[in-house]
Amino acid sequence: MMDLFSSLLDEPINILPKDGEVNYYGEIMPDSDSNYYFERLFNTIAWRHDQALVFGKIIETKRKVAWCADTIDGKPFAYRYSGVTKYSIPFTPELLTLKKLVEQYSNETYNSCLLNLYHSGEEGMAWHSDGEADLKEQGAIASLSFGAERKFAFKHKLSKEVISLQLKPGSLLVMKGTTQQHWLHRLPPTKKISAPRINLTFRTIEKPELK
Repeated sequence: MMDLFSSLLDEPINILPKDGEVNYYGEIMPDSDSNYYFERLFNTIAWRHDQALVFGKIIETKRKVAWCADTIDGKPFAYRYSGVTKYSIPFTPELLTLKKLVEQYSNETYNSCLLNLYHSGEEGMAWHSDGEADLKEQGAIASLSFGAERKFAFKHKLSKEVISLQLKPGSLLVMKGTTQQHWLHRLPPTKKISAPRINLTFRTIEKPELK
């Protein structure tokens, strides 16, 4: 497993050896700011259990989510993943501040954010790639972490090579290019961590449907 320094890196590191680009920036804010945003997000976001369509049935996950996005003429975006259509809520002031910060570091722009709340290490995410048709093709997805430090892993779809690293609170990871075509990623569950984690994934929806 890759052991990267916890402080902000002079230059982002592409952790993938081939077929994609995943840049790790390290921690982009001090612990005091990271703790502040964790508490604000934990207590002010309208969290809901995520839903997915599995074998024709809607199931709910223990993990909670929220989806925030820009609006067009005051109308929210519609976004479909895991067989279920979600409707966006407006960005909060804290999310707008964080979006601007992430855009500055990644030199990208984003119009939406999927927020994930994992209550403990026992909640995770299975192997998947973010290849929804709504997303900008080969667009950047920026992942900003708060709360508990968690392991994050990538697996090549053909070679099955696995690359892992620890995502520290306040750290930024940006997936871009052909990463989603060639690599799966996951947040493996663990019983060793009891503290919650919040993950913000800023992304770009092209030609969004409106509610």
